[in-house]
Amino acid sequence: MKILKKLICFTLLSSVSVFSQENKEVKISVSGYLEAFYANDFQNLNIEKKLPFMYNYNRQNEFNLNIGLLRTKVTFENGYASLALHSGTYVEDNYANEKIKYVSEAFVGMYLDKDKKQTIEAGIMPSYIGFETANSSSNLTLTRSILGENSPYFMTGVKYNYTPSAKWSFSGLLTNGWQRIAKPNAKSLPSLGSQLVYKPTENATLNWSVFIGDESIATDLRTRYFSNLYYDVKWKNKFHSIIGFDYGLQKNSVGDGYDNWFSPVMITQYSINSKWQTAVRAEYYKDAKNVLIASGKEFKTFGTSLNFDYLPNSKMKIRSELRYFNSKEAVFLRNDSAVNSNLFATMSWCYEF
Repeated sequence: MKILKKLICFTLLSSVSVFSQENKEVKISVSGYLEAFYANDFQNLNIEKKLPFMYNYNRQNEFNLNIGLLRTKVTFENGYASLALHSGTYVEDNYANEKIKYVSEAFVGMYLDKDKKQTIEAGIMPSYIGFETANSSSNLTLTRSILGENSPYFMTGVKYNYTPSAKWSFSGLLTNGWQRIAKPNAKSLPSLGSQLVYKPTENATLNWSVFIGDESIATDLRTRYFSNLYYDVKWKNKFHSIIGFDYGLQKNSVGDGYDNWFSPVMITQYSINSKWQTAVRAEYYKDAKNVLIASGKEFKTFGTSLNFDYLPNSKMKIRSELRYFNSKEAVFLRNDSAVNSNLFATMSWCYEF
């Protein structure tokens, strides 16, 4: 926490010094996000954490902070930079293997042409994979889908972006690996990534993201191929739907074979009025060889959830969700006994500025 306090002080002091410059071309903005939560696993009342493959709201029967974030962005002429600091249970769980935990993003960027259609960025950046972020208020559901929790939230490397028109954009990346700040194995080469976005209308987005890289498993390096595809559409004014599909391959430890995992998901949100929203989700996740989810047994799980959200104003959300999992194998616990299903509830109160 001392490191976090020092970084926050540095950010604020830097902001003051920028404002004091006489050059009015320098622009600075400060934003933040705060989210408190309470979660209850009805099957396990005496545990601290609920599910090992979930990294948000993963505390049992207690009030806690999922994430608190402070971001500063600075732009000058054709260059810009962003620094965001964060803390909370999401940080403790999702950054457990990183030495740098309290930096959410820290990158610099530059426009490569006067029309600002091309940029290059370098540093710790938000992930280009998936439709769900660490900021719950921008997601259709309170908790993240299983595929969202088990794909990168952040990347460290270099990213090139090209937006030739309002309908098309492309990005290419070289990174340190699958959600890595520092490479765990010095022998691994930089990972490759790409993102293709097509917006046929202002209310619809088709996204395809790809990752190729060597992942460090124990002392070995195993090649991983991953594809994330989703379609995001708003329709009939009150409905917002997302259909997504993840598919991954990773070289196994025996011979030249590959293990795979995949997950389809569908989410639809309905805006009852300006103050109330509801959402339903159906998903399936298969990771039979435990590439990403170390359940000890074949992980083949169906999931459903029901959400209700109250919006007191445009900056605040009070959210509730009931979620149910059912698995082919007994991969969940009920009072220390292995069972096939799991039921839990989550509530959160978030504010962004």
